[in-house]
Amino acid sequence: MAKQFARIEDPHRKFIARQHIFFTASAAEGTRVNVSPRSTEALRLLDDLTAIYLDRTGSGNETAAHLLADGRLTIMFCAFDGPPVILRLYGQGRMIRRNSPEYLSLLAEHYGGEEPLGARQIIRLDIDLVQTSCGYAVPLYDYRAERPNLDRWAEAKGQEGLDAYWREKNLTSMDGLPTGLLDEPEDQMAS
Repeated sequence: MAKQFARIEDPHRKFIARQHIFFTASAAEGTRVNVSPRSTEALRLLDDLTAIYLDRTGSGNETAAHLLADGRLTIMFCAFDGPPVILRLYGQGRMIRRNSPEYLSLLAEHYGGEEPLGARQIIRLDIDLVQTSCGYAVPLYDYRAERPNLDRWAEAKGQEGLDAYWREKNLTSMDGLPTGLLDEPEDQMAS
């Protein structure tokens, strides 16, 4: 039932465009596996082998830590309505630091230059395998709306409060790995 593809094809792109949620999965040797739900409002497909998402502040920063230590990342979509299907994008991921030239370029080109309060980094996935499977066991759900909670929380914190939160909660993973969140970008360190 599973089918593998070398790249994102047009039917995959159309399926992804209809989804409201995706999940990321990452791990590094000796760590817990992290799985996180995310809104597809943050996701962009740059081409048939590259996906990015604008990552917003969370209670942890496991994905960034795992990417620094290991690099493996999987993004999964599943149909909660319509025909059943699961689609996974496998590959190597990396964190792109907020305010780095690459981050600012991606923000301008793919997000209209709009950075929601609480944006902390962009995650990039260089895809080496696309796989679909049946999705027969995925239950049917109806999408109602995006939750406003994260926006309200970030607005209440303000940028200064977010900076303090990042220092307190987002610099290491639950397993003690560094996330690189507030490290100086290498291109800035050289200047």
